[in-house]
Amino acid sequence: MHCLHELFESGRRLISMDGRGRALDNVFVERLWRSVKYEEVFLHDYATVEEAVQGLRKYFEFYNTVRLHQSLEYQTPQEIYEGQEIGGGRTLCAT
Repeated sequence: MHCLHELFESGRRLISMDGRGRALDNVFVERLWRSVKYEEVFLHDYATVEEAVQGLRKYFEFYNTVRLHQSLEYQTPQEIYEGQEIGGGRTLCAT
């Protein structure tokens, strides 16, 4: 592991790490981008940047307000953000 780390540093490349030096901080963002690619980008053949922007804008609206997320006990991120209950009367945000 040390040799690989030195190889990256020697090329002046930054390695994404969490605060404790592990590459786990991006796991949630990587999962989001996987969803975006497979549920939106790969399904559409955008002809222009504007089409891509419009498609992604609509997708993120859907992703946050309509699409149910298993990790959120089948609620939307918007519901969680607004502090609505998740199973057993628990909430993920203070209101």
